[in-house]
Amino acid sequence: MNYNWEWGIYLAAEPGGTGSYLQYLVVGLGWTLATALVAWAIALAIGLVVGTLRTTPHKWVVRLGNAYVEVFRNVPLIVQMFLWFFVAPELLPKDLGDWVKQVPPPWGSYLPAVLCLGLYTSVRVAEQVKAGIQSLSRGQAMAGTALGLTLGQTYRFVLLPMALRIVLPPLTSEFMNVIKNSSVALTIGLLELTGRARAMQEFSFKVFEAFAAATLIYLLTNLVVVLAMRALENKVRVPGFIGQAPST
Repeated sequence: MNYNWEWGIYLAAEPGGTGSYLQYLVVGLGWTLATALVAWAIALAIGLVVGTLRTTPHKWVVRLGNAYVEVFRNVPLIVQMFLWFFVAPELLPKDLGDWVKQVPPPWGSYLPAVLCLGLYTSVRVAEQVKAGIQSLSRGQAMAGTALGLTLGQTYRFVLLPMALRIVLPPLTSEFMNVIKNSSVALTIGLLELTGRARAMQEFSFKVFEAFAAATLIYLLTNLVVVLAMRALENKVRVPGFIGQAPST
């Protein structure tokens, strides 16, 4: 059976009256980026703290950090998404839970999606930060101690600045994963890019055109992320310590 491609469908009006299907997908990209960026900020903040604490000499702090990582790492993302959307409001005090359940769309889906993605990704960031700190020689921590720095100051001024430079490439991959994983939010009603591509194919019956456009948009978005992060790597690298990223 031959499929009749209809590339002009992108300029056709979508049934919701918000414009063309192309505009509809672009708005979905906006929700994807808004979700990914806020989730990434949460993941980076929490992951930096948890990853750092897991390298300290305090065993009880390390155990708490390890427990946090294991809990969020071993539960599938889609299950966590459902827990945040359906279960979390039921665990809150009744008045607060009722208010959360009455938050109008798309914010009622956006907030659980951001929290879920942020916490889920934070454990991956924590692993990268921990690996970056442990890859440094013991001499750097000892040098901080010799200079009279406290443990916190040694992490802040000596270890973390170098460790973050080392883990920039894997952090780039994690940022790209956040953008892609945001598509899971369609399961709780957030019409981000994948959700709108799915809605487009249901309205127009043009499944290949809808998901071809979504695929291209994801590719271009992640390409921009890669180029931006590569430029950042080259700018902050320490000559003689971290190799320069290969040019393209």
